[in-house]
Amino acid sequence: MERVPNVTRADAVAAVRNPLAFIAGRWTPSPRTVRRAALAAVVMSVIIVVTGGAVRLTGSGLGCPTWPKCTDDSLTATSEMGLHGAIEFGNRMLTYVLCAAVGWAIIAARSQKPYRRSLTRLGWAQFWVVMSNAVLGGIVVLVGLNPYTVAAHFVVTSALIALATVMWQRAREGDTAPRPLVGRSVQQLVWCLVAVSVLLILVGTVVTGAGPHAGDSSEVERMPLDWETVTKAHAVLAWIVVSLTFALWFVLKAVDAPKGPLDRTRDLFLVLLAQGVLGYVQYFTDLPELLVGLHMLGSALVWIAVLRVPLALRERPEAALPEAPQEYEATSASIAGRR
Repeated sequence: MERVPNVTRADAVAAVRNPLAFIAGRWTPSPRTVRRAALAAVVMSVIIVVTGGAVRLTGSGLGCPTWPKCTDDSLTATSEMGLHGAIEFGNRMLTYVLCAAVGWAIIAARSQKPYRRSLTRLGWAQFWVVMSNAVLGGIVVLVGLNPYTVAAHFVVTSALIALATVMWQRAREGDTAPRPLVGRSVQQLVWCLVAVSVLLILVGTVVTGAGPHAGDSSEVERMPLDWETVTKAHAVLAWIVVSLTFALWFVLKAVDAPKGPLDRTRDLFLVLLAQGVLGYVQYFTDLPELLVGLHMLGSALVWIAVLRVPLALRERPEAALPEAPQEYEATSASIAGRR
């Protein structure tokens, strides 16, 4: 075993003043470790969506009726509170696991050599989103599961997933200036796809806010909208996203785009198909809780797949490479971009 170096008083002071710099000075993670830490944050962001859905679908949203304590007299759930209290309190405890995953990503990014400020900032952005969403989750409980606050809670979680996904991608890239792999026309189509996907998520929260699964067995306020109409609007948006994805794949094939964007578009199309089948099945089977929970998992996976498409449209090599002069045909160069 290696001898553990003695920690001097100066080391202890330095660790207290700047613990991240102290760790970074004594540990250099491998690139694989950094990538795994970033992926752990992505996974935990998805898990917190699923467990949050479980809280709502089991009617445990007010299992802990107050916040930050579980009850006025107890920080934790008590046996008298039953299963609902255990589920709600368990979901709260998973927030600490999420914080640990994000903290590991921050430490790994900060300790990487050479130091990558942009990667570390993405980790810190996740941390502050987690903190703000924890407070928002407390507000959701204090206002009795108001559907607008529940919707905002999910939207902020989607923002967390976006940051975690970008960090995961950036951990596998260099810090050179991004080089586009496709032309401007394709990029505009992709950003249109992203915009409609965001709208799909927002309308999905309205479907939840107007739907039957209120999160608790008591009388919980719902959004004053016709659930059937909102659900149909959500389905139309889903078909638009599918159509845009299908069109994007054909455009990428037509301009002989690189393999990366094609693969990510194919992955998105497959995830969308699975999510669409699940959505229709749950609609025609009167929204069983298990299928609704799987649909929430699918929404997180769809969002990740959507984000990976624009991230695949450019590359950041580890070191800038001189570009060899190439000739392009006018049409393919303007659409497909660099190869």
